[in-house]
Amino acid sequence: MQNKLIITSESVGSGHPDKICDQIADAVLDECLKQDPQARVACEVFAHNRLIVIGGQITTRAYVDVVQQAWKVLKPLGYEENDFSIISNINKQSEDIAHLVDKADPKKLGAGDQGMVFGYATNITKQFMPLSIVLSHELLKQIEKLIKNGKLSYCKYDMKSQVSISYVGRKPTVESVVISVQHDEKASLDKLRKDIKKLVIVPVLKRYHLNTNCKLYINKYGKFVIGGPVGDTGLTGRKIIVDTYGSISHHGGGAFSGKDPTKIDRTGAYFCRYIAKNIVAAKLADRCEVRLCYCIGEPKPMSMYIDCFDTEKVSINKIYRAVEKTFDFDLYNIIKSLKLQTPIYHKTSVYGHFGKEGLTWEKLDKVQALRRAVNGK
Repeated sequence: MQNKLIITSESVGSGHPDKICDQIADAVLDECLKQDPQARVACEVFAHNRLIVIGGQITTRAYVDVVQQAWKVLKPLGYEENDFSIISNINKQSEDIAHLVDKADPKKLGAGDQGMVFGYATNITKQFMPLSIVLSHELLKQIEKLIKNGKLSYCKYDMKSQVSISYVGRKPTVESVVISVQHDEKASLDKLRKDIKKLVIVPVLKRYHLNTNCKLYINKYGKFVIGGPVGDTGLTGRKIIVDTYGSISHHGGGAFSGKDPTKIDRTGAYFCRYIAKNIVAAKLADRCEVRLCYCIGEPKPMSMYIDCFDTEKVSINKIYRAVEKTFDFDLYNIIKSLKLQTPIYHKTSVYGHFGKEGLTWEKLDKVQALRRAVNGK
């Protein structure tokens, strides 16, 4: 086996069947929160062949046409109304769960489930994200941009990427790039491969000052005409590693899309990222992973674990104390401080929930407070 460290991550495009489901689920959630910030939403979507089923538990004062929300996702991807039959099968949140979450005192809001959640950050990129997942997303975002401006008009939105990077110390070298993209029936496979290399891979790698003389695998298995839910089954929450850190960090196993902020596997993961990113931005460590464990109905986590992978610049005990002093771990206050009852979620449902500008859990407003706390001030 080789001695050098190789890290691989993947991404999928907005037309991938799983991502179609995630987008529909978060579109429904956003519309609920737009009308009713207290909505309790656990929306799940299944897509196969010509059928889409929207299910789950929703308790809200809002009126939301979930079928209409689905079409708001599907039409920009090139689908017409005769392409799918859409079925809605929604009921209310279980009373057995509701009484544990919603208390007489709203500030005692309890977690909507038990579970472990993780957040990660690294200073290797400006996004504080692993380079391999950043590149995997950027390659597909570039393809989507070129589809929209007509330069790759023969391509469609169901696509996948995979980037492998080797490291000697902190110096990265791109070992390989894998891209598969759906295309029109009459498209030339040779032209597609040349265009993807010239218009997508080379520009993106150069933008990050990386080598372009890597192995390329573009539509390796040949034509890719039948895609989306017709080509494969889609389900909400099946791309949890694509959604997070591209296999670099641990994952608690809980999916994000379609869940309101009382669902701790979503909010807790966002909060962990918020803590980890501020730790790294404060230059207390080069890398950081934060883990929180929750019990259903409890307003605060049961435990916290911080791992800086031996990159910490001060003692780990000082980092623990600084985090406990700087951050409010009460679920009610997490939701309020990160403004999680606002309709912000559809933008997270493709190309990751982390490393994007404008998301509240990406802000670096605790950097100075952490530094002061570490220094005992």
